[in-house]
Amino acid sequence: MTGTKDLQMVNISLRVLFRPQTDRLPQIYREFGMDYDERILPSISNEILKAVVAEYKAEELIQKRDVVSARIYQLMQSKVSQFGLVLEDLSLVDIQFGKEFMVAVEQKQVAQQEAERFRYVVLENEQKRRAAVVRAEGEAESARLISEAIQRSGGGLLELRRIEAAVDIASKLIPMRNVTFLPGGSNMLLHMKSHQASEQAH
Repeated sequence: MTGTKDLQMVNISLRVLFRPQTDRLPQIYREFGMDYDERILPSISNEILKAVVAEYKAEELIQKRDVVSARIYQLMQSKVSQFGLVLEDLSLVDIQFGKEFMVAVEQKQVAQQEAERFRYVVLENEQKRRAAVVRAEGEAESARLISEAIQRSGGGLLELRRIEAAVDIASKLIPMRNVTFLPGGSNMLLHMKSHQASEQAH
């Protein structure tokens, strides 16, 4: 168990692969015995682990796990070589924080997610507002151009629109049976009634 830069307690487990330098084996056995690894590695790894962990905040140990592992490896490689050992590999296999820190991390993640959701809603509303402004400006510009066109043409544009509408209606009615088209402004039905009245008079 050791402390981080922001005073969080953490328990870290290391996996260390090493081998002795063959030409220094006699010296190693003479100074540390057959169980030299148990005499050398624990004290060195604990010393370096505490020093490195103290350089990082708790969150950084999680976010920069590979960097922390590489830093510990670098320092241990230099240290164990003084005792005739070669460090081949090192990794952090487990990082455990206190319960209070884990609760704080979870609360922070929830707060970050909520803040991100709120930011998205604000951005979406802003985009809708801008779209509404652009649409309103476009409609206003369209109305202005139509008004100017009517003024220039002296009502000719309105007449053109009326003709286009009449053509559209006629194209829809043409396929329908029993539909009779009357010339605009004609009094054909009235003439027919007058003709019938004249025949009855005779």
